[in-house]
Amino acid sequence: MPILAVAGLVSVRLREGGWAALGFRRPKSWVRVVIIAVAAAALRLIVSDPIQAVLTPIWGTPTESSTIISGGHDLHWLITTLAIVWTFAAFGEEISYRGYITLRGSDALGGSTFAWIIATVAAAVLFGFGHYYKGPVGMVDSGVAGLILGAAYLLSGRCLWTTILAHGLIDTTGVVLFYLGLAS
Repeated sequence: MPILAVAGLVSVRLREGGWAALGFRRPKSWVRVVIIAVAAAALRLIVSDPIQAVLTPIWGTPTESSTIISGGHDLHWLITTLAIVWTFAAFGEEISYRGYITLRGSDALGGSTFAWIIATVAAAVLFGFGHYYKGPVGMVDSGVAGLILGAAYLLSGRCLWTTILAHGLIDTTGVVLFYLGLAS
């Protein structure tokens, strides 16, 4: 993921002259960004359990990330894990999927509103496949998360800060709940 994120940043910088094409620009309203991000994070957290409940009897239990289940689960583990998820998941995955892949997909399809929607769906499917290590249930669950994050990206006027914040909130919730022993 870091390689795709860096390649995407370099490519957009060279082709577009700046990173605003990815969504790295000052939003019209930071309040709107926060509201959309919190709503997207909440929706993702709400729909995850029902998706897993329906699909687990068919495909088995999703596999958790080794980063989450390893370690001593002390304060150092918590801070290190949060730094990793904010860096590689919130920033890295959002730059790659919602920023770069969606932008290039939309460009390839002509840049219309319909093209952005199709590119967002395609990026969500790729996001799901990118989580293959979680097994089939985890891939579907991650694909749905990709759709929710993609919708937040489009609703916010393609502001990448929205999805970075939403993704970070989602992962922070999971890590903190695991740390507190409230999730497995």
